[in-house]
Amino acid sequence: MNKRQTGTERESQAAEYLTKHGMRIVERNFRNRQGEIDIIGYHENYLVFVEVKYRSGDKKGSALAAVTPQKQRQICKVADYYRYQHRLGDNTCIRYDVVAIQDKEIIWIRNAFPHIYVRG
Repeated sequence: MNKRQTGTERESQAAEYLTKHGMRIVERNFRNRQGEIDIIGYHENYLVFVEVKYRSGDKKGSALAAVTPQKQRQICKVADYYRYQHRLGDNTCIRYDVVAIQDKEIIWIRNAFPHIYVRG
């Protein structure tokens, strides 16, 4: 299985897990020229932008550590565009979550990082 297939499989696994835990998923793999958000959904009155990371072992570090500050900024830019495109105002409650899949363990970190305001 190549990286893309593995990524798609793990994102599906994460989506199933989130759905079972009460998230209503509205979009997967939302892309624009700035980047991509793996899963977008609603959970506990929040619009949630979810990054999914997978590691089969610990040679390359933890899945959680892979969501770097640079990746967080990119996710926030894409989320801002999504909110603009869907006419969701600044009063929409948003949250950034990470689903880390390390080997076979799924870890859901709610409110994993704050919104990062980026100019331009």
